[in-house]
Amino acid sequence: MSDKWLEWAKKIQSLSQAGLTFSKDIYDIERYEELRKISKEIMEQYTGLEMEKITELFANETGYQTPKVDIRGAIFKDDKILMVREKIDDRWSLPGGFCDIGLSPTENIVKEVKEESGYDVDAKRLVGLLDLNKHNHPPQPYHYYKIFIQCELTGGQAETGIETKDVRFFSESNLPKLSTGRNTQDQIKMLFAFFRNPNKEPIFD
Repeated sequence: MSDKWLEWAKKIQSLSQAGLTFSKDIYDIERYEELRKISKEIMEQYTGLEMEKITELFANETGYQTPKVDIRGAIFKDDKILMVREKIDDRWSLPGGFCDIGLSPTENIVKEVKEESGYDVDAKRLVGLLDLNKHNHPPQPYHYYKIFIQCELTGGQAETGIETKDVRFFSESNLPKLSTGRNTQDQIKMLFAFFRNPNKEPIFD
């Protein structure tokens, strides 16, 4: 039930943001501001995030709200997958993050892998484009699309970045504690399935 409340809160947030963008009437603007406040209170209750953090997340949001795009790289070596240890929660994730404006998905993942792990890669194929609302994933304040791209290791060496504190390869049977807000065990296993089957069709939705 808590997940349903969170979905309602995100819809209220989206509608209020659109209203604040397009409305000219001062009374309507006040009502949309109130709806936005209510959505933040619900998110605080059901995500565990502090109100200050939630306000920060949405303070710079303007215009018609659309899903956020997160991109992750799947890089394999000796039947193991590359992962980085996040400073923010001391857990492990695939290298990646929000897509930057002005860069294509390929350019984004090559940049993210280099910055977070020190390795150079070539993006080889799209393996998944998932709407997290349709998959078993921890509650999030935003509606996310997550892109998974399989990459080939071409050079570089393990080196931590601004947001990471360790870099390692892990076998499917010995995965570390995952940063589940960024990637889940099911998603990692999905990527191993693609690694074992080069002809497997990409997953979407």
